[in-house]
Amino acid sequence: MPIDETLAGYSNLAFKSAWVVYVLVLALLIVQYSAAQKNLSERELVAAGGGPIAPDTPGRIEAAPKRPWPERFGNMAFSVLMVGIVLHIAAIFLRGFATHRFPLGNMYEFVVMATAAAMVVGVAFLNERKFRSMWVFLLAPVLVLMFVAGQVLYAEAAPVVPALQSFWLPIHVTVVSIGSGIFLLSGVASLLFLYRLRQPAGEESNTLAGLIARRLPDARTLDRLAYKTTIIGFPLFGAGVILGAIWAEAAWGRFWGWDPKETCSFIAWVLYAAYLHARATSGWRDTKAAWINVAGFVAMLFNLFIINMVISGLHSYAGLN
Repeated sequence: MPIDETLAGYSNLAFKSAWVVYVLVLALLIVQYSAAQKNLSERELVAAGGGPIAPDTPGRIEAAPKRPWPERFGNMAFSVLMVGIVLHIAAIFLRGFATHRFPLGNMYEFVVMATAAAMVVGVAFLNERKFRSMWVFLLAPVLVLMFVAGQVLYAEAAPVVPALQSFWLPIHVTVVSIGSGIFLLSGVASLLFLYRLRQPAGEESNTLAGLIARRLPDARTLDRLAYKTTIIGFPLFGAGVILGAIWAEAAWGRFWGWDPKETCSFIAWVLYAAYLHARATSGWRDTKAAWINVAGFVAMLFNLFIINMVISGLHSYAGLN
C-alpha cells in the first residue's frame, strides 16, 4: 500500500513537538530543583541562627499559605509532561497508520518506541513526590536518545525490507523495545544509587555534589527502584530473545546462530540475570550489584548502536540513509 505522506508528516511533527515539550519540562524541573535547594539552605541557616518566630496574634485568622513557587514550577512541569508523552505516543501511532505496518522497522522507530516506554514507565514508578527530582536524570538521556533518533537514525516512512514482513515483527520487537525502556529507568536508578552512596542522606557535603544529592531519595529507595524495574524488564527482555529465536527458526531455519545481535543480546541477558542474583546475595547487594546493572544497560546501548551501525550481521536493519 502507498505511504500516507500527510500522516507521516504529522508523525514527525508530533515527535519533534514531544522533544520540545520534554526540553521545556526539563528546564522547569531544573529551575524547581535549584530553587528548592536554595530554599532548603535558607531554612537550614534560619534554624541554625535565625531569630525567634513571633507568636500568633490571638483572634487573628491566618491566610492559607501559598505554595512555594518552586513547587508550583514542579507541578507545572508534570502537567506539561503529560502533553509530551501524549505527543510521543501519537508519533508512534501516526507512523504506523502512515506506513500501514507496525512502526518498528528501523532504528529510528525502535528508539522512539523505547523512549516512549521509558517515559510511561517513569510515570508509573516516579509518581510519588519523593521521586520527582529523578525526572531530571531520566529526561536527560531520553532527550539525547530522541535527538540521536531524529538527527542520525531518522529514516523516511517506507515499507520494511522483505525479511521484516512477518507477524513476528510486532511481537518480538515490541517486547524488546519496552524492555529496553524499562532498563533505561533501572540503569538511571542504579547510577543515582551509586552517587547517593557517596553522599549519604543527612551527611551530604556542602559542595555542588552534596546539594544535588539532597533532593534525591535515599540510597536504599533508589536501590529498590532499580531492583523493581529490573524484575519487570528482565522477563520481558528474556521473552523477546526467545521470541526472536522462534522467528529466526521460521525465517532462517535455525533458532540460534551466534549472529552479533544474538550474541550481544545474550550477554545483556546474562548481565541482568547476574544483577538479580547479586542483588539477592550477601556481600554483593550494594555497589557490586549496581555496577552489574549499569554494565547490563551499557551492553543494551552497545547492542543498539554499535551492533546495528558498525558490525555487519543478519540483524543490520538500521534503515539509515
